[in-house]
Amino acid sequence: MSYRPRSMSTQEFYDRAPTSYLMVKFLTAAAIGASLLFLAGLTITGTVIALILATPVLVLFSPILVPARILTFLAATRFLFSGGCGVIVITLLSWVYGYVTGKHPPGAD
Repeated sequence: MSYRPRSMSTQEFYDRAPTSYLMVKFLTAAAIGASLLFLAGLTITGTVIALILATPVLVLFSPILVPARILTFLAATRFLFSGGCGVIVITLLSWVYGYVTGKHPPGAD
């Protein structure tokens, strides 16, 4: 059994044809997609060029940048730790105050 396409009348052809609204919608989506693809290509090209240009500078300044980054990380860690300790102290003092004043905070039983 071989496949034989069914003949289509002119009216059926026009009923199945896309409307102008669908054609405009498709062309708009295709144009936006092509523009975004072009911009993605420009972005990756610019990133690679910037990395190529910045690598010698980063290698040259790495003896300064690595210790500076470590010190920055340690300072931020100490700041967050001290802030966390402050929150814990305020929470504990609030619990003790509630316990002393007879409000029965959670865990007082």
